[in-house]
Amino acid sequence: MSDELLFQVDDGVALLTLNRPDKRNAFNRAMIEQWLQALEQCRTRADIGAVVLTGAGDRAFCSGGDIADMNRGERGTWSTKDYLWEAIHRIPLALERLDKPVIAALNGTATGAGLDMALMCDLRFCADHARLGETYIKVGLVPGDGGAYFLPRLVGLPKALELLWSGDLIDAGEALRIGLVNRVYPSDTLLPETLAFARRLADGPRRALRLTKRTVYQCQRLDLSTALDLVSSHMGLVTRGAEHIEGVRAFLEKRPADFRAAGDQEAGQ
Repeated sequence: MSDELLFQVDDGVALLTLNRPDKRNAFNRAMIEQWLQALEQCRTRADIGAVVLTGAGDRAFCSGGDIADMNRGERGTWSTKDYLWEAIHRIPLALERLDKPVIAALNGTATGAGLDMALMCDLRFCADHARLGETYIKVGLVPGDGGAYFLPRLVGLPKALELLWSGDLIDAGEALRIGLVNRVYPSDTLLPETLAFARRLADGPRRALRLTKRTVYQCQRLDLSTALDLVSSHMGLVTRGAEHIEGVRAFLEKRPADFRAAGDQEAGQ
């Protein structure tokens, strides 16, 4: 991987670090390409059960796109659209295909497209000093990287419009209050706490976790009858699986379930 994106796997958890702290971890085309490669590994590697995304340093999670990189050469209307579609927009589409848990550890400020990148993740854990904002409007732009899609689903339509129209920054406490982030930690414990939670998920019944994620997101677009039909199919799969059998045995024997071993055994069959 490029030095601009660090990628490591430990005990079932992949850690992706945006590594341009001198640029407030703003992304450029090279970082996007490395990011996509890392997400594909996260999707396909059997040893990865959960993913954490964070930024280097403690100033910023991500400040969005590198303006100097994006403005290299004058872009016309169609070339701007193509740049977004062929580069940046592949990140949310890759995350949509990734059915493993993905947690953003917001180690610092997240603004514009940088906040959008956090909104694309399943959960957001936040440092107590971080400030978050959809700042596109301050430079005369629309939320171009998924903010208009993800933000209303998290905080509701009126609050999303307030944040998008004002471009105001909010602190971690307000982000927690409105449901934009799930948890807030002191900056020195944010990453250890996030990794610990991710490992807890990675040690769980991975097939059930992945099907739960699929079910939740798919149900956002389905009527009740179709949603129940979908989940009954998923239930039929997991009830015959080794992870469920191990979970029931562990419950009856009053011991912790070893879902990792059960999953490995099933994968080897």
